[in-house]
Amino acid sequence: MKILVVGINYAPELIGIGKYTTEMCNELRRKGHEVTVVTAPPYYPDWRIVKPYSGFAYSSEVVDGIEVVRCPLYVPSLPRAFHRILHHLSFAITSAPAILVQALKVRPDVVLSVAPSLLSAPAALVAGKLSGAATWLHIQDFEVDAAFNLNFLSGGWLRRAALWCEKKLLTSFDLVSAISAKMVDLLHSKGVSRFRAFEFRNWVDTAAIESQLADAARAEWRSALLERASGTLVLYSGNIGAKQGFEVLAEAARRLAPDRPDIVFVFCGAGAMKERLMQSTADLPNVRFLELQPAESFRKLLISADIHLLPQCSEIQDLALPSKLGGMLVSGRPIVAMAAAETQLASELADVGVVVAPGDPDAVIEAVLRLASDSKLRDVLGTNGQHLAHRRWERGSVLAEAEARLLDLLARRRKGATGFGLPVSAAVRPQVAGGDDLKLPEKKPLR
Repeated sequence: MKILVVGINYAPELIGIGKYTTEMCNELRRKGHEVTVVTAPPYYPDWRIVKPYSGFAYSSEVVDGIEVVRCPLYVPSLPRAFHRILHHLSFAITSAPAILVQALKVRPDVVLSVAPSLLSAPAALVAGKLSGAATWLHIQDFEVDAAFNLNFLSGGWLRRAALWCEKKLLTSFDLVSAISAKMVDLLHSKGVSRFRAFEFRNWVDTAAIESQLADAARAEWRSALLERASGTLVLYSGNIGAKQGFEVLAEAARRLAPDRPDIVFVFCGAGAMKERLMQSTADLPNVRFLELQPAESFRKLLISADIHLLPQCSEIQDLALPSKLGGMLVSGRPIVAMAAAETQLASELADVGVVVAPGDPDAVIEAVLRLASDSKLRDVLGTNGQHLAHRRWERGSVLAEAEARLLDLLARRRKGATGFGLPVSAAVRPQVAGGDDLKLPEKKPLR
């Protein structure tokens, strides 16, 4: 099978969408499929192009046996609303000819477009038509809804026009996937038929993280970050951007600093909001910052934590599912997440963490204090999280499901079928977090 993949993010980006697109392409190639990628030079999450790549010229390289075509890209130093639009528009314009050239050159069986950026999806559709390929759109983030909910864009008429264009695009692809069950429900509400939409969640390499679950690996980071071994390490790792609501975590750290200096907040990552977060916590002795870590060092950091933090703005709930969640689960450490009760994130964490209302530093403080003082509860929640990671986030089963979907799509196109009725495996079937195999802790009120 020949697959042309279109997406703005790709290796060597370490986190976010680029990581998952790269791992998917590598797995498809390992299975014997021919994969070609049209992408941009790496820039995320620092919002600057990594040397020796350039944002002003086309280039081509082979990465792990995959031909990767990189297109010119405008990357704003401050990714505000208007500049973000120009950023995505620049990739849509420069990638369009590359997508069409590769489609005619490779003659793919499938053209897969990853959103963001949705603006490059029309070129992927045209490429599919020209080459006779099936088309698949994978939604990592509902960027149109998020842009208006976060006030990056405003105006009733503009929102209606944008949603109309989005619907036309979504309903034009042969197959559309999203990373959570709630996001799939949103696809249905936007007009995508139930035969064409399915859940293709992000994944985690459970074996790689579990190989680090040893006291020696855990002690390595703890000795560097904690002044005393009995301290509590509270970790956030990932993109430090506008969608997370980091001001709540900064306020929680500030209030805990005088009385609980043993509780240390560690922020590992990069992003548009990192400098602001560093400035707001510069005077706090219980806050540490780390740069993005290489894979093995990052895995050791994950298991070094006592508590993981998963902040999220209420405005984007169920428009995306944090990709970092899988790694947190398999680390065997409990999670404090900001999410409303009815959201996908809250259901995922029903028996593996503590869910608090977004924007409430008092609730975050209570959750952290409760977990810091109860090692047994931390162990129970962490073990439940590991079980859940194996059931729903395991890399091999999720990627095998994606390959099966592709093969089924092609088989049905050859037969002229209009629906896609492949049975859904446990890797993508909507479920409620938890199950009979999980040992559930006793529920205790936070207040």
